[in-house]
Amino acid sequence: MTVIDREGAPSRTQSAGVELRGVVKDYGTTRVLHGVDLDVRPGEFVSLLGPSGCGKTTALRVLAGLERATAGEVHIGGREVSSVPTNKRDIGMVFQSYSLFPHLRAIDNAAFGLRRRGVGTTEARRRAGEALDLVGLGHLADRFSHQLSGGQQQRVALARALVTEPRVLLLDEPLSALDAQVRVQLRDEIRRIQLRLGTTTVFVTHDQEEALAVSDRVAVMGAGRILQFGSPEDLYLRPASADVAAFVGSSSLVPGRVAGDAVSVWGQSLPLVAAADDGACEVFVRPENLRIVAPDATGVDAVVEQSTFLGSVRRSLLRVADGSLVRVQHPSDERREPGERVRVRLDEVAVLTRPAAAVSS
Repeated sequence: MTVIDREGAPSRTQSAGVELRGVVKDYGTTRVLHGVDLDVRPGEFVSLLGPSGCGKTTALRVLAGLERATAGEVHIGGREVSSVPTNKRDIGMVFQSYSLFPHLRAIDNAAFGLRRRGVGTTEARRRAGEALDLVGLGHLADRFSHQLSGGQQQRVALARALVTEPRVLLLDEPLSALDAQVRVQLRDEIRRIQLRLGTTTVFVTHDQEEALAVSDRVAVMGAGRILQFGSPEDLYLRPASADVAAFVGSSSLVPGRVAGDAVSVWGQSLPLVAAADDGACEVFVRPENLRIVAPDATGVDAVVEQSTFLGSVRRSLLRVADGSLVRVQHPSDERREPGERVRVRLDEVAVLTRPAAAVSS
């Protein structure tokens, strides 16, 4: 399997850009995609991130040709492919379920796509062996699926998708059926392989940590629309809306008041990520931007409700004097006990707000 890495090794694979232009998808009278626009550059790793029912898998299936868009266009490599069948789009796809043939060995599962394309048995098995080596399973080529762990089966499925050297790789929540440790290992392996091959990749997930860890850019989806499309850093540090801020990362909501280009929180004046109307609001506060400080330091009084040990850090839940519940991230060796009285302060960072009325909507 000849590949190209980003150091310039030779390759037969040519990555392709992907575009969705005004894609609408209806199921009967229910609209699940509302004019979705997406532009993925050649060789880019893009994640579609959002909760269940937001339309991310439907968008991927439209891109793959497994669903026909009600309106709009799909382009792969500059070519309009809305009416092109899946097997003519030069894509590879990995699903949540492994979908391996139980009667075939790993190498024959990996070679399946090549055999369907008329590649001879010897050549197909040679290339399948290279693909299995790429995903670290060359030594298990002769095992049947029931002899492999879940993570190993998903690696075989990935090898099967890569062996045809597709211009675009589509991944539909491929890690969700795996346990936590295997998920992280395979997530990092997928990114390593993608960087080595330079294959354009679209990855669907509801797990924000996965999306932020592996993606060049992330499209956050909600109710059939893309809410924000940008780098992981942009989404986390500069969310475009309250919906994005609430979904990406962990935040607490505390009362504040906007005046001009700043918001007052607990007597502190903080800059705004985005302009907001003057008046009462709620402020999104990240755990890492809160500090437990000395009793006589600037801040507000709070009481510890609970404290959770997370290995390298702790996260403590505090009830502030105004009734707000906030999560504070602090060193793991700073143990806090329920009922303990502390003082907490906000870092001087830009914050996002939403109108106070949004709480009851």
